Amino acid sequence: MSPLRWDVLVVGFVLALPVLALGLRGDLTTEEMVTRLPWCLAAGWGVVALLRAVTTASTPARPAKQARPAVVRPAAEPTDDEHSPTD
Repeated sequence: MSPLRWDVLVVGFVLALPVLALGLRGDLTTEEMVTRLPWCLAAGWGVVALLRAVTTASTPARPAKQARPAVVRPAAEPTDDEHSPTD
């Protein structure tokens, strides 16, 4: 995912608003603001990546092919002719 997508830039800008406000108020110097703004973009990228991972619908697992039940045939009863001699 590119860090320059529109959704990443929007979230990065929203996260950068407090940094920009502190710079305009005079609490941060211009150098401090410039060093913190890339972190806002990185945080925006992380937030969007996390939200995309959570909200993407996972494909339902295909049910396994149902195996045919084994046909258990009863053993044929031996007839008198099939008996082996026990002598």
